[in-house]
Amino acid sequence: MTSFVYRRQMTIEWGHCDPAGIVFNARFFEFFDVSTWLLFEAALGVKRSDLNATFGIIGLPLVDARAAFRKPAKFGDTIEIASRVKTFRRSSFDVEHLITVGGELAVEGGETRVWAGKHASDPHRISALAVPADVVKRFGLQQV
Repeated sequence: MTSFVYRRQMTIEWGHCDPAGIVFNARFFEFFDVSTWLLFEAALGVKRSDLNATFGIIGLPLVDARAAFRKPAKFGDTIEIASRVKTFRRSSFDVEHLITVGGELAVEGGETRVWAGKHASDPHRISALAVPADVVKRFGLQQV
């Protein structure tokens, strides 16, 4: 079984860049976040605003983020971001992001997120919930 991959292209705008015209490194984490939400919307067929009604969760909080920068992306470049869930555990999962410029790998990124809902006894807190088997299956994966 092949895991579901969400791909999108975008053009690097001046506002993404530092004064040298190179994408400021923190902007890649913004690109990752947007791509994760689009990945889940595409795989689950549910908008992020409907996740609570559909799955009983309040979101997918980020608990770890990392990136390795291989090649700069510059003002005017068209980049492709390929995102996929690499691993599902009981309540957390890892998302991999590969950004290419002109077909060459520019940035390898990763996130660890949690399938989260309201805490059972305190509605002001959040709690990790088990990722439903149906959700895992929609990504073409199995839980580890």
